[in-house]
Amino acid sequence: MTENPVQESIKTDIAQNEVMLFMKGTPVFPQCGFSAAVVQILNHMGVKFGSADVLVDPAMRDGIKEFTNWPTVPQLYVKGEFVGGCDIIREMFEAGELEQMLDEKGIAREAA
Repeated sequence: MTENPVQESIKTDIAQNEVMLFMKGTPVFPQCGFSAAVVQILNHMGVKFGSADVLVDPAMRDGIKEFTNWPTVPQLYVKGEFVGGCDIIREMFEAGELEQMLDEKGIAREAA
């Protein structure tokens, strides 16, 4: 079986970034409200994160959904582990669970 270059790229992005967000657009210019919401939460918490714009490459847009078996974007990964999409991230943030998870995984955050 040959390696899928999109899947390999996704694995590399996740491996090279403690916090990785696959999103529509960029952190500076999100292209959907859900991506913007996750960026806003991460920025509010002072989390440095890598990002990949799935709109640039249709293969990436489909590939990330296949990689995680999750139907929507954005998708957040922390230390290689899929955390969830916008609704899950928002719920975790509001409940204080996102902060706790980041602390447990040793993710550094800048003071707000």
